[in-house]
Order: sequence, then C-alpha cells, then structure tokens
Amino acid sequence: MPVIDVHTHMLTREYLQLLRARGHPQYELGVNAAGQGAIRMWGAPFMTLFEPMWDYDLRIRDMDAARVDIAIVSLTAPNAYFGDAATSLKAARMVNGSMAEQQTLRPDRIRWFASLPWQHADLALAELARACDAGAVGVMVIANINGRNLTDSMFETIWREIDRRKLPVLLHPGTPQGVREMSLDEYGLVPPVGFMFDTTLAVSRMIFDGFFDRFQNLRLIAAHGGGALPYIRARLDRSHEMIPACAEVISEPPSEYLRRIWYDAVVYSPSALALCIEAAGSPDRVLYGSDYPHNIGDMQGCLARVDGLGAAAARKVRGENARRLFGL
Repeated sequence: MPVIDVHTHMLTREYLQLLRARGHPQYELGVNAAGQGAIRMWGAPFMTLFEPMWDYDLRIRDMDAARVDIAIVSLTAPNAYFGDAATSLKAARMVNGSMAEQQTLRPDRIRWFASLPWQHADLALAELARACDAGAVGVMVIANINGRNLTDSMFETIWREIDRRKLPVLLHPGTPQGVREMSLDEYGLVPPVGFMFDTTLAVSRMIFDGFFDRFQNLRLIAAHGGGALPYIRARLDRSHEMIPACAEVISEPPSEYLRRIWYDAVVYSPSALALCIEAAGSPDRVLYGSDYPHNIGDMQGCLARVDGLGAAAARKVRGENARRLFGL
C-alpha cells in the first residue's frame, strides 16, 4: 500500500511575482524576524517561503527520504483570492497548469488539487472544468475566501458543481477574519492559533447552516486534524441541544456531521491523532498528511505517528483511505 500525502503544498515563483505585484496592500512579501522570505496579510506573517515550495526535484528527494510515495499537492493561502477577476483567474491557472505539468512528468508521484477564482463564480466554474480535464483529483478551498464565509450564497453554484462531480475538497485555513482586530501579528499567532480557529469556525458554520445536508456528495477534508473540532465536538452537541439558534436548521447533533467528513493526520501528538479518529468515528476517514514544505510541516513525524496506531489502522491512514477517496 503506497503512502499518500493529501496535505502538502507547492507554488511557483511566477505566482509569488503576481502576488507581489497585485496583492498590495492586503498582502505583502518581505522577510520575517529570522531574515527568511515571508508573506504577510495586513501586517501579520502567515507563511514562510522555502525553496522546496517550487522545486519538485527537491520534493521528490524528500519524499523518498521519508518513504512517501504519492503527493496530492495544493496551493496554500492566499490561493487565488487577490486582485481583480483577471488576476485571480491568472493565479489559479498559473498554479493549476504547473501542477498538471508535474503530474504528467511524474505520474507515479504527483497528483493535485485545483485552485479556483472563487470570488468570480463563472470564471471558477470554467476553471474547475478545465482543471478536471487536465487531471485534478480534487479542489482546494481556503476556510474563508477573502473574508467571506464558505456558506455565502455567492459560492452556491460552485459548491453545486463540486457536489455534482463528487470531488474531494481540501478545506485549508488561511489568515482568519478579524486578523487585525485580534492582533494576530503578535508572536506569529496566525499559524499556531489563527489557522486552527479558521478551520474550526468554517466547518462549524457549515454544520449549523445545513451545508452537508444540501451537498450530500461533498467529500470534505478538514485540514490539520480538523483544527479544534475533535476537541469541541461534545460542546457543539450540547449547544445544539440547549441553544435554539444552534438547532434552527439541523436536527441531527453536530457530532454526526463530523463523522461525514475526512480529516488529515497533520497533528503533532499521538493523543491528538487518537482524538481525531474518535471524532471521525473510525480510522476510515483519516488521511496521512505532512504540511510539507512549511516550516512546521513534518513528513516523517506525521507518518511515524500514523504508524503508531497499529497495523490495521495505519494501513488505512497511510494510503488505503486516500486510494478509495480519490480513486487512485
């Protein structure tokens, strides 16, 4: 059974040039306190830049060293959510084209999630069709799209088409709404805390909104082990029971919806991974991920924690579940 990494990122230098030219003033490329290249949103650093992010030869060497067989690569935040419509589409097509090319060059090692100009529904639908024709095996979405909730009606037609195609969707956090109000520029709080908050809020909102009842073919993967969702699932159920607003739309408890989605294994302790599996209901909905090549990514460590689950569960999480989900 091959090891399949469902949470791992790539971009291109051309993408960074476009972000530098058209992302201002919201996004800024510069250096962090350690002198490393970094991207900031409204002054808050959220991504450190490293050579492996655009060097596929280096990626393959690192995969070999970690004994990872297949990477399903995706663009991370801020994805294509900047600039005008033409810029957003250009960003998506630029990275999708690069990933499609690498899949052609390395068909036994690389698969990819499509990025879309979500803010522009007609363009997003056209790019979704083009990307699927080019070999995309799923769709990448950030937990908020330039400040808009994923349940916003402006995205309805896109979700409907994704649902019709029964595509896996990697829901990945970005810089959360209110980044300036929460002073997340302090202490580099976006990656350790802001990202977890972004995913947790997005999926919770989807649950209470009835999103998973409307889109029953949706195969959503909640990044970083689902953020705080496994830890607060009983609190969500209690709120559904006791707070009328939490039961306006859905009749089932939120924990039942948490069993309908998938989770990656990008967590940093065995106990967190066990809690994630408990929230999912079984190891069948947990997928190996590494968050490579981010500075807190851990290709070898995440795999070691998966292997610590025991042979049967580890086999599923290492790659069996991903093969089934993506049809690989």
